[in-house]
Amino acid sequence: QVQLVESGGGLVQAGGSLRLSCAASGRTSSSSAAGWFRQAAGKEREFVATITWNGVSTAYADSVKGRFTISRDNAKNTVYLQMNSLKPEDTAVYYCAAARTYGMPMNAATYGIWGQGTQVTVSS
Repeated sequence: QVQLVESGGGLVQAGGSLRLSCAASGRTSSSSAAGWFRQAAGKEREFVATITWNGVSTAYADSVKGRFTISRDNAKNTVYLQMNSLKPEDTAVYYCAAARTYGMPMNAATYGIWGQGTQVTVSS
């Protein structure tokens, strides 16, 4: 059974940066797409970014394009989300997820494995 554990969240001022990490343990598979989602208080979970199993292709939500970068190190079973130029509207719980697919799914329903989430708070 695969487990995902996020880390790196915290409190940052607007314009600052954070890097989230998502470490996989257990029976991991490198042939899985990885994604980041977020859920702000009172709102539905939304797609942030996704990356293919080999790290070659990525996709982003329009709201974070140009500011966030998703990457992965399969040797370390870890996926990252570098977040720059943070805005107060980026405040949310961020979740990483894995999907057994060679594509880049942006639909949360495609992902079968989820982490517990890490809080990111951006102050104005």
